[in-house]
Amino acid sequence: MGGVRILVVQPSQSDPPGPLGEWLVAAGAEVDVVLPSEQALPADFSAHQGMVVLGGEMGAYDDATHPWLADVRALLSKAVSERLPVLAVCLGAQLLAAATGGQVRAARKGPEAGTLLVAKRDVAAEDPLFGPVPLTPDVLQFHSDEVAVLPPSAQLLASSPKCENQLFRVGDCAYGMQFHIETTTDLVLRWADIAPDVAAAARPGQLDPEHLDEFHADLAETWQPVVERFVRFVGTPPEDRRASRFLPLA
Repeated sequence: MGGVRILVVQPSQSDPPGPLGEWLVAAGAEVDVVLPSEQALPADFSAHQGMVVLGGEMGAYDDATHPWLADVRALLSKAVSERLPVLAVCLGAQLLAAATGGQVRAARKGPEAGTLLVAKRDVAAEDPLFGPVPLTPDVLQFHSDEVAVLPPSAQLLASSPKCENQLFRVGDCAYGMQFHIETTTDLVLRWADIAPDVAAAARPGQLDPEHLDEFHADLAETWQPVVERFVRFVGTPPEDRRASRFLPLA
């Protein structure tokens, strides 16, 4: 479905929209990318019908060194209160949780990195975005913090052995994903160079270029359709978003 404009908040130069941005455009969305460290965030959503928040190396509460984080959290809170569809990735998911009553802290079981699986909860079968996703989809993990406590209005949709709150929905249209779907092989290798302590948590071979190339082909097969459904979700009137189990093709 075309005719929707989506705000993409990019907290760090190290995590661009990548394939996720390409999938949004291919699905018919117009995309505005804003780096809050360099540009002012919009005061409202008069020009946008949906929002994506990407990851970054900073922590969700690092306001002392990144004061604009408070503005991102405030915008996420506003989006949830106005029932604006949100897709928040890694740091974005942590900011979403922090903005709506959850808690973020250092991961209790240590960093999580590599090409891993998450397991859907039964309730995810009825979710309009994630219902069709396989029971244990491939994802890219690269984080040392986690959402330790979900917001009061959140529904847990997927977990992993090392990190319980992998995928959650706040209210009826704001989604947080602790994992990454926007990566490329080159980007993951760059992260491994920047944060070797996190990369050390990956199993042997998982950060080899050949493995990552094969992995990203599978990643696109699973997650591009989710992004397409998100664009249709953004363009669906709020009263109709949960009228059927899955959104039809436009």
